[in-house]
Amino acid sequence: MLKINQDLGDLTLDLVNISSVSQDEKAIADLVQESLSNLNHLTVTRIANSVVAQTNFGNSKRVVIAGHLDTVPANNNFPGKKTDTDITGLGSVDMKSGIAVALKLAHELTKSNFDITYLFYESEEIETKFNGLELITKQNKDLLNCDFAILMEPTNGIIEVGCQGSLRFEVSAKGNRAHSARWWNGENAIHALSPILEVINSYESREPVIDGYKFREGLQAVKINGGVAGNVVPDLVTMTINHRFAPDTTAKVAEENMRKLFNNFDFKLMDAASAAPTGLNNELIKNFVQAIATPIAPKFGWTDVARFAAAGIPAINFGPGDPNLAHHPSEAVKIKQIEDVYSSLKKWLSN
Repeated sequence: MLKINQDLGDLTLDLVNISSVSQDEKAIADLVQESLSNLNHLTVTRIANSVVAQTNFGNSKRVVIAGHLDTVPANNNFPGKKTDTDITGLGSVDMKSGIAVALKLAHELTKSNFDITYLFYESEEIETKFNGLELITKQNKDLLNCDFAILMEPTNGIIEVGCQGSLRFEVSAKGNRAHSARWWNGENAIHALSPILEVINSYESREPVIDGYKFREGLQAVKINGGVAGNVVPDLVTMTINHRFAPDTTAKVAEENMRKLFNNFDFKLMDAASAAPTGLNNELIKNFVQAIATPIAPKFGWTDVARFAAAGIPAINFGPGDPNLAHHPSEAVKIKQIEDVYSSLKKWLSN
């Protein structure tokens, strides 16, 4: 059982110490559902390993507060630990501290000037087809209806607007098998990767300024799969590449650009996620920015802000934790920052 009434640092640590690598979120989803189901001001719905809790105060505007329950695989950083100032461990930044804030708000805000939907969802860290919001959309999309969405992604306690899009694709090089002792009878596919790496290394990333904020695109090789045996010249190797693109580019255009860039190689698109605009011209976002009174920055990573933006719903990223430490073996979040984000959201939702 989760002890929601304990301080936010301890609650975050308890959440960190529940293993919830993508597609293994049942244990944490069970505990989140259990912690919310007996609250009279909330209606709780469970879809697979995602939990939705809604108020019905009768207010004219509804706000979504959303966070994903899953983490990437551990990197010698599980379980977590607590120091005088920090919570360390897998998911402390991305994003168990944000989940702790949302759970605390769900328990304590028995009245508000908004109706609130709390979304605790599965499998954000992997392909979009597994994303809990995708499953909710298919089974009961009305649960996502709102006027404004806040994603509790790590932002170091500032507001991060928009998000960059992401393409994941495979580029393959082919050769001919042979015995490695008689290599001249074959053609090494791994050696043929050199031109692909040259394309990546010579790629000049754009840094467009959008609504006054500079985004940074990128192109990174993230995985190589190839080889047959220790004495065989390989005939096939596949490189997985990740392209991050700014909000002024659609996923379709980004794909076209990558296909042109790698036009001499076999190209297979694996996953595409659209970018999201900053939304800074939206009145609800303006209101939130003014009320929170914290710095603003662009979001370089992809978040589900894009999913809400595609549905015409303004959304921002705002949560505890330094995003530079997300997925890092030294992942750690300041306890004071968790408390500050909680206080800011509670004040805004209460006034």
